[in-house]
Amino acid sequence: MNPLTNLARRGLFLFDPEAAHGLSIKALKTGLVPSCPAKADKRLSQTVAGIEFPNPIGMAAGYDKNAEVPEALLKVGFGFTEIGTVTPKPQSGNDKPRIFRLVEDEAVINRLGFNNEGHGAALARLKACSRNALIGVNIGANKDSADRIADYVNGIHAFYSVARYFTANVSSPNTPGLRDLQARESLAALLSAVLSARDEEARSSNRYVPVFLKIAPDLTEEGMDDIAAEVLAHNLDGLIVSNTTLSREGLKDQTQAKEAGGLSGKPLFEKSTAVLARMRKRVGPNLPIIGVGGVGSAETAAEKIRAGADLVQLYSCMVYEGPALPGRIVRGLSDLCDRERLNSIRDIRDSRIDYWAGRKV
Repeated sequence: MNPLTNLARRGLFLFDPEAAHGLSIKALKTGLVPSCPAKADKRLSQTVAGIEFPNPIGMAAGYDKNAEVPEALLKVGFGFTEIGTVTPKPQSGNDKPRIFRLVEDEAVINRLGFNNEGHGAALARLKACSRNALIGVNIGANKDSADRIADYVNGIHAFYSVARYFTANVSSPNTPGLRDLQARESLAALLSAVLSARDEEARSSNRYVPVFLKIAPDLTEEGMDDIAAEVLAHNLDGLIVSNTTLSREGLKDQTQAKEAGGLSGKPLFEKSTAVLARMRKRVGPNLPIIGVGGVGSAETAAEKIRAGADLVQLYSCMVYEGPALPGRIVRGLSDLCDRERLNSIRDIRDSRIDYWAGRKV
């Protein structure tokens, strides 16, 4: 980390984590974070789920919940970004404090609870964005919803004209009962409804928007079997592996570890990568998978690809590494292609799938 980035981090760490997050959004809005687009490298570009991605590094959902700065994020090196999670109605989320830094572990615990301004606010901002901007929309359900599946369907209809892809988030641990939608019968009903809505919109607009499913890392082997079976049966466009974990194993900061919520950052890397590899083995080589969890360097991004990911997302590690991280990772992947004389970064995909699928985490 360069001295300026280190100074900025120390300054932000003087603030409560949620306040610091708000300041970072304002900095992106006002241009205080300089644009540093990643240098184009055809070896890093690829077509996934029918979309051409300029590089495989994306901003995960959770940072830009209300679609305030998607285009600014694309200017700091990300190949794509994902807004949300957004719910039909605005909701304030859980009580504060609800974000906690575990500095020794370079981790974050959050129990935000889908705090967001609702479909209307996010949609208005996305309509003002360039149609070429590669922005995914992560959709969820309101905490008090009488019909959670209907909330996801509403998300498809609301954002179809502006989303490049959708993510159905059924894996946040911070909305009571939400992860129950990963159970086989519930998941089948959700996927049927969401994909029917997508197909209806595709027919009327003559434009196909892929749908991904974001799953938790805290799944049993049986749970992974069930998800893979339903994903394949419904011809889903892809998976995102994974969301935050409820595990606290191996943490140094045992004080903050007691806080409820989902853990992200470096400690999530091994668990999420092992689940990624196991899901890749279950769904086969053709289904697109986005790997998320603990990515803070070019090597960890590459390891996600070796474990079976087509694309990689990050968020929490930027808390510790700063806004230059995506560009640094993209440059590192180009260097890897040079060292290993790769024609495409995809050439390393699945090369360590057996290692990661066999990890006991």
